[in-house]
Amino acid sequence: MSISDPISDLLTRIRNAIDAKHPRVDVPGSKIKNDIVDILRDEGFIRGYKIFENENKKTIRIYLKYSPENEPIVFGIKRISKPGRRIYQKWEEIKPIHNNIGISILSTSKGVMTGKQALKAHIGGEVIAHIW
Repeated sequence: MSISDPISDLLTRIRNAIDAKHPRVDVPGSKIKNDIVDILRDEGFIRGYKIFENENKKTIRIYLKYSPENEPIVFGIKRISKPGRRIYQKWEEIKPIHNNIGISILSTSKGVMTGKQALKAHIGGEVIAHIW
């Protein structure tokens, strides 16, 4: 199966697993997906993740996070920049997501980072997604 947008595939798998209340989800691995999942863990949207490698194929197992009432921590995931339409922001244009409840994930010249990190570093980049 050929996937034209692997980042959208990652975000959709996470969204679908949360909607189905699964404890974890497996996604094909790559460097940028690993960076995105790392940000989600650091920002408290997921419990953690593990990387498995077998026969030169990487798989990222993402452990989803729920509240004590079994409500998901992630309420929304939106892919912003797509292969057919890239969206870039200068550092001055980076705005808070959902009254600072959410984060934006950017791909910058210094790597993948949150909007807050990019704002602090005065770096713009391609807006990958918004998570809240």
